[in-house]
Amino acid sequence: MESRPVHVTRYPETLLPDDSRVIARYFDLHSRSRIKAMIKRILRIPNAQVPQLLAEVKRDFGVRHRDVEQILMDNYRSVASYCDVDAELTEERRYLIGACFTMEYSIEAAALFNPSIVPHPDQSSLAPESIRFLLSLRATGEGHISSIVFRRGVIDAEGAMSFDPPPRYAYCARPIPKPSFDKREFLRQLMAMGTPEELAISTLIQLPDPFPAKDLQKITEQITQSPDTPGPLRNLANDMDWAARAEYELKYPSDCPPGDIVIFPATESERRGMEDLRLVRLMESNGWARYLGTYTAYDGKRTFPMMLETVDFTTFRVSRLVGKYARNKGFALFPRKVAGQYVMVARCDGVNLYLLTSENLNEWNTGRKLVGPQEPWEVSHIGNCGSPLETEAGWLLLTHGVGPVRRYCIGAVLLDREEPERVIGRLREPLMSPGVDEREGYVPNVLYSCGSMIHQDRLIIPYAMSDSRTAFANVSVSELVDRLAASGP
Repeated sequence: MESRPVHVTRYPETLLPDDSRVIARYFDLHSRSRIKAMIKRILRIPNAQVPQLLAEVKRDFGVRHRDVEQILMDNYRSVASYCDVDAELTEERRYLIGACFTMEYSIEAAALFNPSIVPHPDQSSLAPESIRFLLSLRATGEGHISSIVFRRGVIDAEGAMSFDPPPRYAYCARPIPKPSFDKREFLRQLMAMGTPEELAISTLIQLPDPFPAKDLQKITEQITQSPDTPGPLRNLANDMDWAARAEYELKYPSDCPPGDIVIFPATESERRGMEDLRLVRLMESNGWARYLGTYTAYDGKRTFPMMLETVDFTTFRVSRLVGKYARNKGFALFPRKVAGQYVMVARCDGVNLYLLTSENLNEWNTGRKLVGPQEPWEVSHIGNCGSPLETEAGWLLLTHGVGPVRRYCIGAVLLDREEPERVIGRLREPLMSPGVDEREGYVPNVLYSCGSMIHQDRLIIPYAMSDSRTAFANVSVSELVDRLAASGP
């Protein structure tokens, strides 16, 4: 006899993509000759016209961006080396050149989806039994380039949800490359990438410890620019350059609200998108909390597992995941260490979920299969829907399963609290399936989440509808856990 489905309550709130949310990007012509030719044409504009043209730019675009003058000057500096008369230019002419090498990009023009949710660091000035949350989302625009955005809101004692007013700006910080590297740590990352150890050591021995990034760049340029460089050494130079560029920081103004923040692809490995951030509040044993998010960097051909870290949602650090099991997609951290180790659940082989353990947040070499496709609705493959959530009965892990007609449904698994490799129970039927009004979108028939949150006895599930927009649901935690405990593995 089939059991009654777990009751799911869907919220009326829906977040839709807003094509008016634009960031200003450098307009890259990808051609030295074209850049120089355009600068020459700009320099031929009579001096008397320059102030008027610049005033029009500031009037039309100043209200759309947090600091339009800084944007224009930054983009001018990107092409200043092509300008033979830089020293003779007026400040207004430089701003105008910068404006001609600036473009707007609508970050949400195509979709706003694949959310995850965590408690916000600031829980002040709230009504009793309310909680302030932070939602991360995948915003997708022209060319299917994905970035990371945020929304903030409150869930009250009755479970009602409200959001901060719509963000005024979309603000994208410029990446700050890591200035120096510890030689031993850098070598360990190269080893985890599969780089030949002897070759790496013989090259890194030329550098001090720690070594500046600019010194590494000189070595890699010497290697790659020489036509006589052997293939293995050229590959090493590419690996070192990749490892160095993968790490950077982003710093946003202290008065920049979360809704204004846009984290846009900053490196070659991310240039086609930063996908599906799975955000978690990681609690250390000393009570210190930080926020970590695993995401997938996509360069147009390959995917790379990455980590985003912040304490205050003002400064962010980006780094790469390495190791034997740092491959494929869908990495989700547990919110605390278990048995003294960091724990992660991931779909390392594209089909099954694995449980990974490590003493280092960025290196993952130990893993074992946790669960695989079992029911008809997940016959193609399964994955996680974000980080496991701790309950008294065990770790509650939401999953997604892909079945007939590539329909994505959300399921659930319960893992032992102290031995999470032990499965206590799993739903035989989907917890959530695409409803009639949730099936249409950029990718039809998909329900997907990157992370949920427990408040009171409610499991708050933000979820994407068909890779287009974002909705919300809640489930009784006690009802779901009881069902899982009774279902068996």
